[in-house]
Amino acid sequence: MDQKENIVSRKLESPEEIHRLLVEHVKDFLWILDLNLKVTYVSPSVERISGYTFAEIKKLSLDKLLTEESYRAALEIFSGVNFDLQTDQAPEDNKRSMEIEFRCKDNRLIWIEATLSFLRDDNGNPFAILGEGKNITERRKMEKALQKSEARYQLLADNITEHIWMMDLNTLKTIYVSPSVEKMYGYTLHEMEKLSLRKILTKQSFQKMLETVSVEIPKAQAKHPPDVHKYSLELQARHKNGHLLWIENTISYLRDETGNLALALGETRDITERKQAEEKLQKTLERLRRAIGTTIQVLVSALEKKDPYTAGHQSRTTDLARTIAGEMGLDDDIIEGIRMAGVIHDIGKLGVPSEILAKPTKLTALEFSLIKEHPTIGHDMLKDVESPWPLAEIVHQHHERINGTGYPQQLKSDAIIFEAKIMAVADVVEAISSHRPYRASLGIDTALEEIETNKGILYDSTVVDACLKLFRSKGYKLPAP
Repeated sequence: MDQKENIVSRKLESPEEIHRLLVEHVKDFLWILDLNLKVTYVSPSVERISGYTFAEIKKLSLDKLLTEESYRAALEIFSGVNFDLQTDQAPEDNKRSMEIEFRCKDNRLIWIEATLSFLRDDNGNPFAILGEGKNITERRKMEKALQKSEARYQLLADNITEHIWMMDLNTLKTIYVSPSVEKMYGYTLHEMEKLSLRKILTKQSFQKMLETVSVEIPKAQAKHPPDVHKYSLELQARHKNGHLLWIENTISYLRDETGNLALALGETRDITERKQAEEKLQKTLERLRRAIGTTIQVLVSALEKKDPYTAGHQSRTTDLARTIAGEMGLDDDIIEGIRMAGVIHDIGKLGVPSEILAKPTKLTALEFSLIKEHPTIGHDMLKDVESPWPLAEIVHQHHERINGTGYPQQLKSDAIIFEAKIMAVADVVEAISSHRPYRASLGIDTALEEIETNKGILYDSTVVDACLKLFRSKGYKLPAP
C-alpha cells in the first residue's frame, strides 16, 4: 500500500470522518431544526438542490423557505396535535413523513419528501428535529400529468354516448362500466352490476353471443404473435322500459404479462335508428323491385304479342344467365339483377318492324342493321327507370364482344360490365341451340363449341368455363320452349 492510500485509510478509520463523508456526498439532504423551528444544520447537498448556502438558510425562517400551504402543514406536524412532544416513544417509532413544497433561491418551487423525527437527550426529552429530504419534483410532475390524463380519459368515458365496459375473463365479472350505460339501457350503474347478459339480451341474441364468443376466444388465444383480437357483433337488447334496441359491440381481448387472455374490452353503441333506416330502405327497395317487376311484365307482354320467338328466347336466356352467375358464386343481389335484365334484354325489339323479326328467310344487310339497333332502343327505354341494378347497361351491352367486334358500341374487355358478359354467353348459347323462323335449331353441342372456340376472344373465359361446366358436368338443360 502506497503512502497516499495509508493517509486515506487512517482518515477513514474515524467514524466521524466516515459520517461526514457520507453526508457531504449523498444526493438527498439532512437538516436539523431547534424547537423554535430555526435551522441549525443542513447537509452540503442542500446547496445543489436549492441554491442556498448553509449560512443563507440559517438566516431564513421556515415560512420563507416553504410555500404557504406547506408551511401550514409543517406547523400542524410540529404543533403537538400530530407529533407529541412529550411522548416517550423511541425516536425510530416517532417519525412523521410529509411532502412539502420548498422555495429555492431562484424562486423555483420543488417538492421534497421529508421524514421528520425528534432527537432526544438521555432523559428522553426532545431537543431538536431531524429531517431527511428527497427531491421528488419530477415524480410529482409525473403524478400530476398522470392525474390529468386519467381525469381526461375519465371525462371521455363518462360522457361519450357509447357504452364502454371491461370484463375480467378469469372471473367473468364486469370490472368497469361507463356511466353512459344509463342513457342506453335506462338502468343505473348499480342496477347494471346485478343484471346478467341473459336478462339484457333477447334469447336469440344471447345465443348468438355465446356461439360467437366460443369461436372468437380460441381464435384470439391462438394468435401468433399474440396481439389484440377485435371483432364486431350486432345484438338486440332490452331497455329498462321494455322496448327493444339494436346494439353494435366492438370487442377486444387483452392479454396479461404471460400472454394469456385476461380482459375483454367492449365498446357498445346504439344502432337502433340505423337498423330502422336499413329496414325502411329494404322495404323501399322491395317496393321498387315490385314496381320494376310490374313495368317489366308489361313490356314482356307487349313483346310476346309482337314476337313470340323473342319472348321465349328471353326467358330461356334468363334461366341460363342466372344459373351461370350462381355457378360463379356471385352475390344473390347481383344474380337478381341479371335475372331482371335477362327477362327484358331484347326489349328493344319492340322498335323493330314485326315483319323483320318474323321473316322466314335470311335477313338483308339493311334488315340486319335495323335488328342491331335493338340494344340501343332497349337502353333508351330503360335508362330513366330507377333501379338498384344496371339494367339499361346490361341491355345495351349484351351483344358486345371482348375483342371489340360486337355491337352497337364496339366495346372491349373491361369496358363491358360483367353482368353483360354473362348475358352475352347465355344469349349466344340459347340462340344457336333454339329454332328460329329462318332456320332450324343447330343444337346445344354446336352452341357450346362456339363459346369454347371463342373463349377469351369473343367471350369472357371465366363465364365460358362456368357455362361449359353446367352443361357437361352438372347436367344443366335449357328450359323447354
